[in-house]
Amino acid sequence: MFQGADAPAGSIGATDQPRLLLVDDEPRLLASLYELLRDRDYHLTTASSGAEAIAHLSTLRFDLVLLDLRLPDIGGHEIMDFINAKGIDADVIVMSGEVGIDAAIGALKRGAYDYLRKPYAREELLKTVGNALEQRRLAASHARIANQLENSEKMYRYLVDSSPDIIYTLNHEGRFTFVNDRAYQLLGFTRDELIGKHYSILVHDEDLERARYVFNERRVDERASRNVELRLKCRGATGKLGNSGDRTFNNTLMTISLNSIGMHVPDQEVKKLEFFGTYGVARDITDRKRAEEVISYQAYHDILTDLPNRILFKDRLGLAVIQAKRKQTELAVMFIDLDRFKLVNDTLGHVKGDELLQQVAVRLKECLRKGDTLARQGGDEFTIVLPELRDRDDARMVADKFLECLHKPFDLDGHEVHISASIGIAIYPGDGESIDELLRHADIAMYQVKALGKNGHSFYHDSMLDVSHQKIALEQALRRALEHNELEMYYQPQIDAATGRIVGAEALMRWNHPTRGLLSAGEFLPFAEENGLMLPISDWMIGALCRDMLQWNLASGQAVRLSLNLSPQYLDRGDFFEKMRGALVRYGISPAQIEVEITENICIRNPQYAIEQLNKLCQLGVSVAIDDFGTGYSSLSYLHRFPIHTMKIDQSFVKEIHDENGHYPVILAIISIARGLGLHLIAEGVETEVQANYLKANGCETMQGYLYYRPISLSNFIGVLRAQALGAQQAALGGPATQVRAIRA
Repeated sequence: MFQGADAPAGSIGATDQPRLLLVDDEPRLLASLYELLRDRDYHLTTASSGAEAIAHLSTLRFDLVLLDLRLPDIGGHEIMDFINAKGIDADVIVMSGEVGIDAAIGALKRGAYDYLRKPYAREELLKTVGNALEQRRLAASHARIANQLENSEKMYRYLVDSSPDIIYTLNHEGRFTFVNDRAYQLLGFTRDELIGKHYSILVHDEDLERARYVFNERRVDERASRNVELRLKCRGATGKLGNSGDRTFNNTLMTISLNSIGMHVPDQEVKKLEFFGTYGVARDITDRKRAEEVISYQAYHDILTDLPNRILFKDRLGLAVIQAKRKQTELAVMFIDLDRFKLVNDTLGHVKGDELLQQVAVRLKECLRKGDTLARQGGDEFTIVLPELRDRDDARMVADKFLECLHKPFDLDGHEVHISASIGIAIYPGDGESIDELLRHADIAMYQVKALGKNGHSFYHDSMLDVSHQKIALEQALRRALEHNELEMYYQPQIDAATGRIVGAEALMRWNHPTRGLLSAGEFLPFAEENGLMLPISDWMIGALCRDMLQWNLASGQAVRLSLNLSPQYLDRGDFFEKMRGALVRYGISPAQIEVEITENICIRNPQYAIEQLNKLCQLGVSVAIDDFGTGYSSLSYLHRFPIHTMKIDQSFVKEIHDENGHYPVILAIISIARGLGLHLIAEGVETEVQANYLKANGCETMQGYLYYRPISLSNFIGVLRAQALGAQQAALGGPATQVRAIRA
């Protein structure tokens, strides 16, 4: 009748107010009790019978029950028995008019918080209710704190035992008082095996001295031990200790990398801190150390051949020079460049080229003494330092050994390969006293061997500087050639074998040298590549080609397709596309008349950038041909990745054709690939009728080579085109056609 709003059983309630159940069968007393408590910030519910009280207790949550023992239906003791039987979390204050002691004893036995006799003083009741609720609040707070502590301990245990590091504590004697499960996972020792044992049972014998500083650490804060590396013993599969399983640990605190820190507590008089042990964290850095060793090794060694690289070589050469200067002895520096390596690399592919370099490295190492150093400079170049020479003959003998060992054939998966080497030798101190000077002079001596026919060795001499000066002179002459218009484009026609008509031409560069005469591209373009001249030369070539095409289009009335070779350096330059488009627009040349030839060198430098550039050309209308197809290791992948329109059969395959009825599987495979992909096919290097007939019979219609034409100048090429046009007119009028192939240059 006086009850407030009730919340469902088990809920906290609408507010945080304590919930009280008031039970009394006397209406006047119940009303008086309600009035006494209602202004005390309590949530009150009333019951005038035992059954009503049990009903409330079954559905609602109460903090405190004020219970009269004498009820008309169910007694107070029975209600308390119900509370205890159901495990209801509520305290009970009994209010009774019973004068006997038994009623009070029965209530207290059943867990009553207190027993008040009626009539009770107002203040006594309020104080008893307040004390009961305060005790209840404190009990709840203590339970919550205990639960938090339990959860915190569980979390701590989980984190410690799940840590990737060994976490441990030692007492003041250096014996383990705690260690987590990681010690067993990494070292093979259980916690029980370590607790109480001295730390030294785990430490590698050679590291015991350093271990004392870490495992006996008494300092704290920044002064504590940090990042001390130790080797700990591991227990192998046999259960025995051994150094074969030693692992490296790093002690650290907080940064989790084997540091340790002292643990202290105040002494009895709280005047100073008393040391009682050490806390530490040990991280296994064995794999990191191995990785660091690998990285350090790779920084100073060539990955392909496992030889020292140029950095380590210079370091060892520097030490050898210091030793030679101190002992007043000689040393030799050799520079080795492999002859014919590029041919092998281009013919068999880069994978076989790498295998060849590895085999060369093994053979060269077998010719050296223990104190000598063989290094790979890069590409197919090697350097050697021979310390403590008796005389120059020692170096000569080693060089002869090198040439002899390289003379034997190399087996590259069934391919027998023959190479040689050009070796330059510089002697300290006569040929130079610094590292760079010795290397430069050995390099100059090596180029002297190259110039004299390769496959040999030569000691440096001051007169060889003239050769180096000649290279500088060649560079200057090539720059002047651009300024004085000494470069010229030649053209090798491409023939439709079915009709004999010229359908295209490949552009080839020539140098009208003022003293040496006409030089082919192979005699100066490689030098231009090495010395950064390909960009201005390529710029000149684009303009020259457009001017020449304008002439032959006007003279012949035919839009003969032009194939031009692009240097990888030129394609890599960002403004290549704009230069090409600008030249075509300026001279009024149709992009459809241009075909750009690419090789693997272009593809492997920066494939994605090359694809972007070539796609832009295709959008402009320029077609793309892949040159020397089949000679590289990844040509097939380029057919899918690059926008290819034409495939050229390399002349190295064409030269193998000696019989019209023979079987040449590589050529047949290339023709089949081109046909399957819908690509235009051109065979280059066709020199005999047998080759032409075989190619034509198997589906290759377009050819170029000495059988038809050598590369010819623009004026001769225009003459050939005019003769072809005249022949076509005569044939159309019924006259004798001019035989174009009879006008070979």
